[in-house]
Amino acid sequence: MFSHIAIGADDIDAAKRFYDAALGALGVPAGEIDVRGRLIYMHAGGRLLITRPINGQPAAGGNGHTLSFLAASPAEVDAWHAGGLANGGTSIEDPPGERRPPDGRVLYLAYLRDPSGNKLCGFHRIA
Repeated sequence: MFSHIAIGADDIDAAKRFYDAALGALGVPAGEIDVRGRLIYMHAGGRLLITRPINGQPAAGGNGHTLSFLAASPAEVDAWHAGGLANGGTSIEDPPGERRPPDGRVLYLAYLRDPSGNKLCGFHRIA
C-alpha cells in the first residue's frame, strides 16, 4: 500500500542515533543520509524518510498520528523500546506488554516518542 513514509525532525543527527538503535533492534540496517540531508531507512521493500520540514518550520509530531513498526517477537519489541529509550526517546502510554483488544487479538505493544515528538509503536501480534 505504501511506497514510503516521511516524518519530520529538526535534528537529523539525533534522529539517526535514535532510529539506528530502535530500528536496528528489529533487524533494519542503519540509515543513510542522502545528498538532500534526508535520513533514509530501507527494509523489506519499505522506506522511512526522516527530514527537516521543507517549509522551514519546526518539526512537530502529528496529533493523532502513530507510526508502528512490526517486530518478530515480544523480545524484539522490548529491544526496540530499550534502544529508543537509550537514544533520546521517551516512553509513553502503558509499559511494554500484552494488550487484548475486544476483537480477540492478543498484541504485544510498546510506545515511544522519538526526539522530535513523533509517536511510534513497536508491534507484535501474538494471536
